[in-house]
Amino acid sequence: MGALLKLVDALLFLVFLLLAFISPLIDFQLIFPQTLFPDFLIDLKASYIHQYGDYLMAESPPFVVGLVWLELLFQWPLMLLNLYAFLASKPWYNTTCLIYGVSVVASMSAILGEMVGSNRASTTLLTIYYPFLGFGVLAMLRGLVSCSSKATVTGTRPSNGRKKRA
Repeated sequence: MGALLKLVDALLFLVFLLLAFISPLIDFQLIFPQTLFPDFLIDLKASYIHQYGDYLMAESPPFVVGLVWLELLFQWPLMLLNLYAFLASKPWYNTTCLIYGVSVVASMSAILGEMVGSNRASTTLLTIYYPFLGFGVLAMLRGLVSCSSKATVTGTRPSNGRKKRA
């Protein structure tokens, strides 16, 4: 179990690191003025939209804009906290992973529900988005698993409060 947990932690760390850079550069273009971003990033987003037909990124419906604000104000700081907690071996890493995972699963459920329900998303576009749902589930499960190797011993007899004498 320990090796599997380390593998999951390494995978989560790599995805957190990747998303910590991609989110502000690509996703935040939906909520901030284009003048704040260099031309190559605007072109990269436009190329992605054209190549994969991501109509949610192209049209920016209000619920997606709201989810990007959620990402900026809640998920992105949690992602940075997770990176720090992983590197510094903080005991609250499980908690922040759980919170982040639940938030991502909720966000991706809304996005994938729209994509599948509208029948506008191609199979290729869905294969881009589904791994994010899986990543959220993985982060959530990681938050639920304790990595403590200490055995806790609970006595069955109540303490009588007196010290034993030799």
